[in-house]
Amino acid sequence: MRNILARGVAAGAIALLALTACSQRSDSNAGGSADSGKGFAANSLIGVALPAKTSQNWVLAGDLFTNGLKEAGFQSDVQYAGSSTTVADQQAQISAMVTKGAKVIVIGATDAAQLSTQVEAAKAAGATVIAYDRLIKNTQGVDYYVAYDNFKVGQLQGQALLDGMKAKKPKGPYNIELFSGSSDDNNSAVFFDGAMSVLKPQIDAGDVVVGSGQTDIKQTATDGWKAENAQRRMDSLVTSTYTSKTLDGVLSPNDTLARAIITSVKGAGKPLPVVTGQDSEAESVKSIVAGEQYSTINKDTRNLVKQTIQMVKDLQAGKAPQVNDTKSYNNGVKVVPSYLLKPLIVTKANVVEAYANDPNLAPLTK
Repeated sequence: MRNILARGVAAGAIALLALTACSQRSDSNAGGSADSGKGFAANSLIGVALPAKTSQNWVLAGDLFTNGLKEAGFQSDVQYAGSSTTVADQQAQISAMVTKGAKVIVIGATDAAQLSTQVEAAKAAGATVIAYDRLIKNTQGVDYYVAYDNFKVGQLQGQALLDGMKAKKPKGPYNIELFSGSSDDNNSAVFFDGAMSVLKPQIDAGDVVVGSGQTDIKQTATDGWKAENAQRRMDSLVTSTYTSKTLDGVLSPNDTLARAIITSVKGAGKPLPVVTGQDSEAESVKSIVAGEQYSTINKDTRNLVKQTIQMVKDLQAGKAPQVNDTKSYNNGVKVVPSYLLKPLIVTKANVVEAYANDPNLAPLTK
């Protein structure tokens, strides 16, 4: 439904994107890899390169890949990039996986724009490359992309922000602030653009006011997705903009940053605004139950890893993996066949139902 790279490059062109979005949507079960049909040995090595352990979902993903690939009969090499802000760790890890002869390399990109050399080397060596959660840019070497529908995630966050503020204060205008993720993560712009497709009409109408005036994604970015960077910026915004007026809501792109924003506002002795999130982190689920964080997005990592491993199993058997979108995710040089899962907005109203089947989170909702 969308040309994702175009949105990432032109984050401000929300209106134009809205006009072009509907013409791009397509669902398909056709595979898109030139390697489909070849197959490989059932006990082959599968490489998984993930970013640094900056959130609970990445830690969980690594464990799930390690166990799931073993259960499926594969050898696995699951690696995390270090805490450095550079992409060098992941580049070296992918290169090592190629050298070891990995048949499939699953990549949760540290920096989506700086892996083309390694991805193309993997392809040249005969490996299939699956972009996991984050689309890898500017390379022909990516065969598949598996993720939740991240533009939809942003839309859900934007609508939750509006709904939450209206529930607390039926009439506006509402004062808000905008936060986005790390600029080296392709998903940051996708989340932000999805949210702004909902919020910008309200901002243009004057019903929602960004108190600081910081509406450009470069102004709202949070380097490295680090909580301390979000808290520092929120501290500054509270001091500079909200000494005498009320902050009604904050668009936060994930749970880690949401909790940092809440910590900042509480530390300043201000009333808590409506704060969005994403990832269903345990501490944020607790916060939602306690009535502090307003919302999160349930993107069950178990299902995302399961779908990715199913792709690997299909490739091993010589079958084309199932995809359900062949037009939306343009990485700059090609449209990458994708399998998109559906995200779910979670607030206090549906938190028990949302996590009823999650053994880790269900107990936190009681």
